[in-house]
Amino acid sequence: MQKQVEYSDAIKTKYPEQLVIAIAKDRHGKANPVTLGWTMIASGNPPMMAIAVAKKHYSIEAITHSECFTVAFPSAEMTDAAMFFGSRSGREVDKFAEFECETEPAKEIDSLLLLDAVANFECTLEIGHGV
Repeated sequence: MQKQVEYSDAIKTKYPEQLVIAIAKDRHGKANPVTLGWTMIASGNPPMMAIAVAKKHYSIEAITHSECFTVAFPSAEMTDAAMFFGSRSGREVDKFAEFECETEPAKEIDSLLLLDAVANFECTLEIGHGV
């Protein structure tokens, strides 16, 4: 039977949760990874994924500039990388210079793939226009 508890206690029960790491290059060509707590499949045909990034995040600037990004599903062994990428700002830190992570260039877009990830998806930016 469930019991009512304070929010601060209840929210802890949702972890661990699925995370993704989105990577986009900024206007200087620096790849900027960010850990995100929300993604979903938006369409199967055409294949589309949706991510949520706070407007204040530097990653919004990078994604908007490059018009493409990678969505990587990190492996369990990438916990430290996910924590690092989600707790530093790309405005102030070159995250890949500060945290060693195996990458390779994406095949179809100007971004990077994370070699230790379970899966990488190469995405181009599509902005919804409502219904």
